[in-house]
Amino acid sequence: MPDYMYLLESRLSPEQRAVMERVQELSRTQDVNVYLTGGAVRDLISGMPIRDLDFTVEGNPVKMVRELEKGGARVVWESEKIRHHEMIFAGDVDGSISAAREDYYERPGTKPEYRFSSVMEDLRRRDFGINAIAISLNTQSRGLLLDPMNGLADLEKQDVRALSIHAFTNQPIRLMRILRYVARMGFKMESRTQEWFDLAVERKLIDRIESADVGHELRALAREDNPVATLKLWESHDLLALVHPSLQKRKPDYDSLNKLARVRSNLYGAGLRPRLHLAVMYYTLGRLKSRESAAALRNLEFRAGEIEELAELVPETQKVVKILKSAKTNSAKDAYYYLASLPAEVLAFIEVEMPNPRALSKIRNYLQKWRPLRMASPAGELDALGVERGPKFDKIIEQFFELQLRGKGKTPEDRTKILKNLAGIKDEPKKPEKKEKKRKGEKGAAAPSESKGREKSKTPPQDAKAAASAPSAGKSAAGKSSATPANASNSAAAAIGAKAQAKHDKAEHDTKAANAATKRRAAAKKSRR
Repeated sequence: MPDYMYLLESRLSPEQRAVMERVQELSRTQDVNVYLTGGAVRDLISGMPIRDLDFTVEGNPVKMVRELEKGGARVVWESEKIRHHEMIFAGDVDGSISAAREDYYERPGTKPEYRFSSVMEDLRRRDFGINAIAISLNTQSRGLLLDPMNGLADLEKQDVRALSIHAFTNQPIRLMRILRYVARMGFKMESRTQEWFDLAVERKLIDRIESADVGHELRALAREDNPVATLKLWESHDLLALVHPSLQKRKPDYDSLNKLARVRSNLYGAGLRPRLHLAVMYYTLGRLKSRESAAALRNLEFRAGEIEELAELVPETQKVVKILKSAKTNSAKDAYYYLASLPAEVLAFIEVEMPNPRALSKIRNYLQKWRPLRMASPAGELDALGVERGPKFDKIIEQFFELQLRGKGKTPEDRTKILKNLAGIKDEPKKPEKKEKKRKGEKGAAAPSESKGREKSKTPPQDAKAAASAPSAGKSAAGKSSATPANASNSAAAAIGAKAQAKHDKAEHDTKAANAATKRRAAAKKSRR
């Protein structure tokens, strides 16, 4: 049996793991049961990237939502009636929190009644088998897989299977949704589901799809990695007219959407996760006139803030391009810090919609050169140098990065030297190398101080004079570059020995002269007597 918690912890990003741990902590303090359900479990088991974290709570999740908001989460859309909250959690993680419920239909096609119940009932009322799987996050059953509708088998067979013959009758929006899953996952409709789908299209259940549901599905499309595949399936079933009557004929801007998908992939490779829902919406409706686009969004019950964001997308991006073209961002430092302050989706939209050469050059330098330099922080090297973590440590990191932007610190030796200078660390002065003493048997004369106990050899007087002149000769020879260190040492030793011998001979000569003079004086004195 697979260890699903291990799979989760190894597949989730650090930000997603932090959200899951926080939700588990809140469920314990609030004494409610919580489960990871739907898309996250489906993507975990199928090996696809986990994009959304959908949590189902047995009880009212409002208190949990409010606590998460205190930690930086934002509610994007919510319904008090069904206790469902679409959210962007702290760390820029997409997901939702909803109450476990059961949908009761008095007869097929009517509006459902909502009854809040257990997680097992919640899984049974879902649309497709691949979405009816859950993992318990509760202390007593943590990691337990719940699969009452055999969704695992559908994932193995790569089928999208509706859970009820009335699936499309009760909720016609599932006609659009199932095509989105087929396009995203590369699955096919299960044979009976395909029959039910064809029958629903034949009975024109498409005409019963509500505008608010289409708007919700369009928001989900905007988060897809490859929206073109879904849009083309919608187009083949005449479903684009549900967005706007003219869109089925004019068609979305597929070329720009494909280019946007490639740019998204490049940004993912650089470690950035752009939110391209506005850009996807812009190109989906791009062939419509601006007033038609705004009318379509209002009809689909988009909020005023969402419509305004879409209307400001191009003007705001033009301002960014203007700054990137100006002298304000000519230096690498200024360009880096400005680009780093922009959301990743702005960079993607510039590359697709406004590919100005100067702006693109700076964006590519940012992604391929400057940002990798910034991420390769010398923190470990500073630790090795003994610099303590703190404001000074952070300042050195900043200063070092700015020097790197100017092309310095490319080699390890240069990096270390720069970091030492910034940290105020001085190198220890090098100690002078000691000269090795001459060993016995080596060529050259030994100094008199090293020859204690040896027999003193007497230097003849005539040799003493020659030896006395040796120091001056040695001094003149010392300035010549041709003299080797060994010869210089030998001549110095000889000169010292010669001086000592000359001094000894002079003292002996003086003593003899003094004795002779004394004798002459004594003899002269005696003769006078």
